[in-house]
Amino acid sequence: MKTGQLLQQCNSYLKLFCEEISERSVGSEGNRRATRFFEQEISSCGWQTETEEFDAIDWEDGGAQLVAGDESFTVQVSPYSLGCKVEAPLLAAASRAELERLSTTGKILLLYGPITREQLMPKNFLFYNPREHQQIIALLEQSGPAAIICATGRNAALAGGVYPFPLIEDGDFDIPSVFMTEDEGKRLLPRAGSTVALQSQSRRIPGKSYNVIARKGEPSNQRIVITAHIDAKKGTPGAIDNATGVIVLLLLARLLADYSGDRQLEIVALNGEDYYAVPGQMLYLRHNQDHFAEIILNINIDGAGYLEGNSAFSFYGLPGDIREHTAEVMNRFVGIVEGVQWQQGDHSIFTQNGCPAIAVSSEWFTDNIAEQENTHTSADNSAIVDSSKVVEIAEALNLLIRKLTQ
Repeated sequence: MKTGQLLQQCNSYLKLFCEEISERSVGSEGNRRATRFFEQEISSCGWQTETEEFDAIDWEDGGAQLVAGDESFTVQVSPYSLGCKVEAPLLAAASRAELERLSTTGKILLLYGPITREQLMPKNFLFYNPREHQQIIALLEQSGPAAIICATGRNAALAGGVYPFPLIEDGDFDIPSVFMTEDEGKRLLPRAGSTVALQSQSRRIPGKSYNVIARKGEPSNQRIVITAHIDAKKGTPGAIDNATGVIVLLLLARLLADYSGDRQLEIVALNGEDYYAVPGQMLYLRHNQDHFAEIILNINIDGAGYLEGNSAFSFYGLPGDIREHTAEVMNRFVGIVEGVQWQQGDHSIFTQNGCPAIAVSSEWFTDNIAEQENTHTSADNSAIVDSSKVVEIAEALNLLIRKLTQ
């Protein structure tokens, strides 16, 4: 396909994923529509496809109200939290040490200050889960408050540009929770010791979601695996995170439609990177636990195509020949540079299992992980995408894969 045709196709895909499909969060019907479309589209390019089904929950937010005496406070329901209707004394803790000293059973607990500086990792999240986070979650579950109120600020590295951010975002954690701004927390703190009333409407909806795996070439003991996550954070268009990654996969499938090399190519739309339990990634891990040695290279696309700056390829344990071929290809594309290493993407699945990897992103995305204000918000929409950069990445990866499979 010529560049102009790819550009037209890219814009069509972008409109579909970010506008026509209004929701791509795991467990939602929009997510299932996205994976069905991906499977049908890539099949039409001559790829053999397989879908991997897993259980997932969607979540419905009905809002929350908090009243203390004659004052009302603005709160939001923590994603995937259970709902509640509780009237109880308010206790407050700003640190793990303070939390350890409190008897919170049956009380409403306000967390504020240092203990809320960064989003707590879900308790069953395996890829990054600091011991401090695990200890806080364990303390909360052991002490058994009736509900938790979290006063938070910004935490772009873990929660994107959301303000305030939900301290707890975990469908495996069953203590109802809500969150509020730091300023609301300061206003609520003097109420500690008095009775407050919290009501939240929140519902978990059991459902199904899918990974989609497409293959070309004869089965062999050497695979090149190209990945991107197809899900988006609930309530966001997910253009950079990560519709553009999925679009690169689809454009690449078209460019490689005639592939007949002796190494098997595997294109994978993983499902769950922006979801508390990363279920699609965990399923892929289980299915490949004895086969990672077959993977000579993973290429993962996440955060690609931002309208400012260059596209960035970062490298993880590349053998000399693959690094050399990659450098040759990059030299042919003025908009692609070597970027800094980062660990927050699905390439970590492969690097942690000893596979060489290339992470494809945007300099803006990787250089500003701790300061981003677009990701995980409504600002992550088509307006911040440069489709020509998405096409350039697809064309570069096509050339690289052909060099590696000659």
